[in-house]
Amino acid sequence: MKQNLDQWLSYLESNHPTEIDMGLERVRIVAQRLDLFKPTPLVLLVAGTNGKGSTVTFCTEFLKTLGLNVGSYMSPHLHVYNERVRINGQPVSDELIIESFEAIEIARQEISLTYFEVGTLSALYIFKQQKLDACVLEIGLGGRLDAVNIVDADGAAVTSIGLDHQDWLGSDLNQISYEKAGVFRANKAAVCGQRLPPELLIEHANDISANLFVKGEAFDFDCKDNLWTWRGLDTLNRPVVFEGLPYPSLPIENAATAIQLMVQVKPELTYDQVKKGLLSAQLDGRLQVFTHPFNGVMDVGHNPQAAQLLNQYLIRTPAKGRKIALLAMLHDKDAPLVVKEMTQIDEWHLAGLSGYRGQTSEELRKKLPKTMVVEHCHQSVRDALDALIDIVNPDDTVVVFGSFFTVAQLQDWLSSH
Repeated sequence: MKQNLDQWLSYLESNHPTEIDMGLERVRIVAQRLDLFKPTPLVLLVAGTNGKGSTVTFCTEFLKTLGLNVGSYMSPHLHVYNERVRINGQPVSDELIIESFEAIEIARQEISLTYFEVGTLSALYIFKQQKLDACVLEIGLGGRLDAVNIVDADGAAVTSIGLDHQDWLGSDLNQISYEKAGVFRANKAAVCGQRLPPELLIEHANDISANLFVKGEAFDFDCKDNLWTWRGLDTLNRPVVFEGLPYPSLPIENAATAIQLMVQVKPELTYDQVKKGLLSAQLDGRLQVFTHPFNGVMDVGHNPQAAQLLNQYLIRTPAKGRKIALLAMLHDKDAPLVVKEMTQIDEWHLAGLSGYRGQTSEELRKKLPKTMVVEHCHQSVRDALDALIDIVNPDDTVVVFGSFFTVAQLQDWLSSH
C-alpha cells in the first residue's frame, strides 16, 4: 500500500521496464480516459535544447500579470518532485500529486507507463482539477514523441536547436529540428528562438500551416546600456515594439522568444505587464547568484548552448578578481564543447558526480583538452566547495555549473554555511 509521495515515486520508477519509452500510443489512451488533452482553456508548449525552463517561467509570469491562474510543468527537479508541477509559480502539495497518481493508476488499467509519462499525466490532471486558466508545459525530450505533446496546444515555442540526448534524437541537427518542430500545430503560433533554424523545422511548420515566427526575422531584440528593446509581430503581422525593458535575471534570448509567443496568444499584453513579468521571472539554479560564503553564480547548464549563455552573463558582469569554475558533469554530456565556450574562466576545478550516469573528476579530466590547466580534481562537489573556501578572495567569482545534480549539491552545501 502506497501511503506517501516517496513510496509512490519508488513504485513508478520500478513499474515500467525502461526509463524512456518513446511513443504516444499508451499515454494517449490513458489521457483520453481521463479527458486530459485540454486541461486548461489556454495550453502552451515549450521545446528546445536549451532555455526551456526560462521560457516556461517567462510565459508563466506574463500570464500571471494578466490576472490568470497558471500551471507550469518542468523537469527535472533540484530537490523535491513537487518542483516539477507548479501553480502560479509555487510547487503543488504532496496531497494533490498523490490524488493524481491514484486516479492515473485506476485509469491506466492494463497499460504500463513510464515514470515521466505518469508525471506528465499527473500535471495535466492537477491543472484540470484546479480549474486553472492556462498552463505552460515543457517538453522533456525532443518534441514529436514526447508524452507532453499529446495535448491540444494553442501555441508552441522551440527555444533552440543543438546536440543533446543524442542517444535518442541522433546527431543530425536537421532531424533534431524536425523532432522539436513536432510541437507546432496547424494555424497556431509557432515561435522559433533559434536564428537560422535547420530547413526541416521550417518545412514542417509550412507543411502543417503553422504560423511560424523565427528569431532574427519575425522578431528580435537589441541591448543598449542597461536596457533592451524587443521587436516582433502581432496576430495581424503588424510590428510591435517594447522599448526600454529591464534586464531579467534569466537569459534575454529566452525572454524575447517568450514575448513573441505571448503577443500571439495574448495580444492584449501591455508594456507594463511585460516589464513586470520580466522582473518577477526567476528560476532556481539558472544564472542564480549567491554571495555567501563567497561570491558566485550557479547554473544547471550542461550543453554548449547553455555554456554560451553563461559565458555571455560573465562578460556582462565583470569581476575585479578571478573567475573560478567548478565543473561537475554527467558522463553522457559533451564536456569538451562546454568548456570550449567558457572563455571567461581564469581557474578550473573539477568534481565528481555519483550515480549510474555520474563520473569521477579524473574521468572528466581525461575528456578535456590536455592543454587546459586544471587546478584540482575533487572527489565531490562538497569536497571542492570546502577547498574553495580557503582559496577564494572577496573579489573572486565562483562559477558552479554542469548539471542539475551539481547545482543541487551546491544548494545543499550553501544551506549549511
